[in-house]
Amino acid sequence: MNKRILILSSMMVGIGFHLVAQDKKLPNIVFILADDLGYGDLSYLNEKGKIKTPNLDRMAENGVVFNDAHSSSAVSTPSRYGILTGRYNWRSTLKNGVLGWYDKPLIAGDRTTMASMLRNQGYHTACIGKWHLGMNFPTKDGEKPVDTPDAYNLDFSKEITGGPCDVGFEYFFGVDAPNYPPYCFIENRHTMGMPDFYYPLSKEMDSRPGRGLANWKMEEILPALEEKAVTYITQAASNEDPFFLYIPLTSPHTPIVPTDEFADQSKLNKYADFVMQSDAVVGNIMKALADNNIADNTIIVFTSDNGCSPQADFKLLAEKGHNPSYIFRGMKSDLFEGGHHIPCIVSWPSEINHHRVDQTISLIDFMATFACITGYELSDDEAEDSYNILPLLIQADYKPKIREATVYHSIRGDFTICKGDWKLLLSPSSGGWSFPKPGNDDELIKTLPSIQLYNMKDDPAETNNVYAEYPEIVNELKALMTKYVKEGRSTPGIPQKNDGPEVWRQLSWMK
Repeated sequence: MNKRILILSSMMVGIGFHLVAQDKKLPNIVFILADDLGYGDLSYLNEKGKIKTPNLDRMAENGVVFNDAHSSSAVSTPSRYGILTGRYNWRSTLKNGVLGWYDKPLIAGDRTTMASMLRNQGYHTACIGKWHLGMNFPTKDGEKPVDTPDAYNLDFSKEITGGPCDVGFEYFFGVDAPNYPPYCFIENRHTMGMPDFYYPLSKEMDSRPGRGLANWKMEEILPALEEKAVTYITQAASNEDPFFLYIPLTSPHTPIVPTDEFADQSKLNKYADFVMQSDAVVGNIMKALADNNIADNTIIVFTSDNGCSPQADFKLLAEKGHNPSYIFRGMKSDLFEGGHHIPCIVSWPSEINHHRVDQTISLIDFMATFACITGYELSDDEAEDSYNILPLLIQADYKPKIREATVYHSIRGDFTICKGDWKLLLSPSSGGWSFPKPGNDDELIKTLPSIQLYNMKDDPAETNNVYAEYPEIVNELKALMTKYVKEGRSTPGIPQKNDGPEVWRQLSWMK
């Protein structure tokens, strides 16, 4: 299929770019989302890192590396919602935390997603990996799913609805989450096999109780996803239409289960071994694209849904000289940079050359970017927080700021907003699992200022709260955050409504 694609020319018109049309086949898009991978876990990004990631290093050496990329949330479900909708996660009905096992779908059926948008543009769309955005799991009595040793009402002879195949993906293979039941693969709208064997809670695997297939092996999940992705690429390469392949990996999230091939390969711990296995998966996906002669006109995005989890064992890794959060404070779940400052590399050999970008971007920006590349015109109720970052990909020295400001969110639903060098945390605590931790350090938190302001240029480790010295900056950022909440968007356009209540607990600072 020969379509017309908008490519940014190198000629400047005023302070912007001139868009020109060229006859060219639309690029394939492969979006690889690691799970709980820290910025400092890539050897290309961390000069002191102890984990070797040669395939991602090679991708970085030939692609665009974003030094200041962020997930919209510091935890899984909301971050994935933001990527696929181009909308801040807290605009959904989920105001804090993540979805649990057997929870209802978070993405509304009428919401435009990255997949439905690209499908509209002629792409074949597939999701292979971890979903974690909820599904309608069928039950025998029509009631809420029950899965205990003594009670069970799920009926997997029926279709599972509300998942990937109902929000724009034509094909799905994967799991809801690797540590959630049902412990089996799901293909499209059905489980592969009948999950009727009960597994108790496992602290070792960080897995929840529930049913699955007998003899289900956690360490076989990632290799199966890799094999399915490679097979999909090989089959899609022979088709005329372009494809969009979303690959949300199950690694290096718990259960941390590297295969025998990668056991002790890092000489650090199992988490580091699992990171190395994840790197190998990316290498094999890139090889599949090259083997099928489609690498040049395929966009690959590699990133992570949030920062590194404490399950990686920060203390042990630190003793061996490795910090998954690099120079940043905090970890997965936090308002601090370690929670949401993530690796992000983009490869598109036929169109972009290697360079590094210092501008702040959010993972929600890829929806508007793909819309621009494929000629899709976003309406006011689509991708309300997504900015087109194509200029940053195409031109190494592009100077105009693309984002006005960027919002991040913690597991508790607390907010932080960053504009330029300034970052305002609308909370006295980490908002997550690191010190000062709500629920653990509450007496100390009561003595702290209710807000935090950091100059990220001078203080990237967020050690010096200067809120009292710059009240005008505090007021400016708080007013901008209020505007973003009330208008239901942060991009230009007609104001929209947030899902759920107009005011919720974590907006107490707006008073």
